[in-house]
Amino acid sequence: MLRDECRKHLTEIILPFWERLKDGEHGGFYGYVDKYLTVDRRADKGCILNSRILWTFSTAARMMQDDAYRSFADWAYEEMKRFEDPVHGGVFWRITYDGQPSDTTKHTYCQAFAIYGLAAYYRLTGKSEALEKAVSLYRQIEEKCWDGNGYGEAYKADFSPESNEKLSENGVMASRTMNTLLHVLEGYTELYRAWPDEELRRKGEEILRCFLDTVYNPSAHRLDVFFDVSYHSLLNMQSYGHDIEASWLMWDSVTALVQEKDRAPYRAMCVDLARSVRRRAFTDHGLKNEWVDGETNELRIWWVQAETMLGFENAACLTGEASWLDDLKTQWQTILRMIVDPREGGEWYWSVEENGEMTERPMVEEWKCPYHNGRMCLRLMETELPV
Repeated sequence: MLRDECRKHLTEIILPFWERLKDGEHGGFYGYVDKYLTVDRRADKGCILNSRILWTFSTAARMMQDDAYRSFADWAYEEMKRFEDPVHGGVFWRITYDGQPSDTTKHTYCQAFAIYGLAAYYRLTGKSEALEKAVSLYRQIEEKCWDGNGYGEAYKADFSPESNEKLSENGVMASRTMNTLLHVLEGYTELYRAWPDEELRRKGEEILRCFLDTVYNPSAHRLDVFFDVSYHSLLNMQSYGHDIEASWLMWDSVTALVQEKDRAPYRAMCVDLARSVRRRAFTDHGLKNEWVDGETNELRIWWVQAETMLGFENAACLTGEASWLDDLKTQWQTILRMIVDPREGGEWYWSVEENGEMTERPMVEEWKCPYHNGRMCLRLMETELPV
């Protein structure tokens, strides 16, 4: 059964890989491993990576009642404290290998992932300090990053705005991005499950309404990606990976934050996104990366393949259509064949070409983490579908 295979894959491949990256001398986890599996012990450590490690081990320990995983969650939690800014609040983007700030950008995306990891740790441990830190970051986002029409993105250490290179690409400079908004929603949903505050629930529902009314492009059957400050789309683009991720992640938030009587339009949006991605990008060599103004990027990226599994599983649950289960099984075999690194001590490749050839991307860096594939396994371990 797929759920059993996912448990085995998580406990024998994914989590052991990240356990070996524990930095016993300087704290936290090593921040860079090249494509040859060589660890750079003096590489900077990213807050997003540490937040995702914290979420992964916290959730694995809670779901599997495993004290060994709890110890790694504890280790990541202590490292989170070194990203904190004691002067202006919030968390920095990056620190040096020995814990000094190296990139003091305060990005909304980064604050949201810190909330995500801290809330998961609180759900595991019940430590009030972790919850207090998560709630403080939530309030900081609402005070410093919310401008009355949406969330700003990039800020200096003192929360004065700066340009958004970190979450912009494809030749545009975005004031707002679908990606940041999606992960603020994700962080708020995890926090709400730990701390069911009504004001927080309303903010999450506001974000969902923004997706439905503004970010979702129903005529193109996609989420638009990059926006100016007034939410005018800047690029004719479909990010297949983000759309399939959003198709299940938004529904997960809907079930936590929205009354059942109000869920129908969100269900329709989520199913539409999943169908659009499957129709346009799914092959027996995995999911393509993105489409930009008529050109398709054919790379098979690790996180896109993992999110495809969850998007297809969610679509099967929402529609009852058996074809999603067939494609889910096909996608799993593609991951095992093309994305999982067969070398001793390996995990998943960052990306491969359409023909399966490994690219030059490293095995670990500030974006390459155990959260997408770890979460895929954790969620599918609990699926009620007959797979």
